[in-house]
Amino acid sequence: QVQLVESGGGLVQAGGSLRLSCAASGRTFNRYVMGWFRQAPGKEREFVASIAWSAGLPHYADSVKGRFTISRDNAKNTVNLQMNSLKPEDTAVYYCAAATILTTSLRNYDYWGQGTQVTVSS
Repeated sequence: QVQLVESGGGLVQAGGSLRLSCAASGRTFNRYVMGWFRQAPGKEREFVASIAWSAGLPHYADSVKGRFTISRDNAKNTVNLQMNSLKPEDTAVYYCAAATILTTSLRNYDYWGQGTQVTVSS
């Protein structure tokens, strides 16, 4: 069982930056692939980024590639999402999630946080 709690969301102007963090409970954090997803109003939840067990193999959605960076610290049971050059279309609720396989499909993620709101003003 893994419990995930996101933090770091907020309101930022276009072009600005935010850093999201996800704190995980449990002693098996390093066994999970960690991912970030987002859901904008009226839209389906979509993949943003993922990172493998040993902090390698980061993978990004095309829409955020070059602007967002995912990282993890297995000693601290945290995964972060550094978001730079934010755009209004990045506005969404951002979710942290954990999976046992390396995947971008939300259906394969077993554990989810409650989400944190990111709003980018133009």
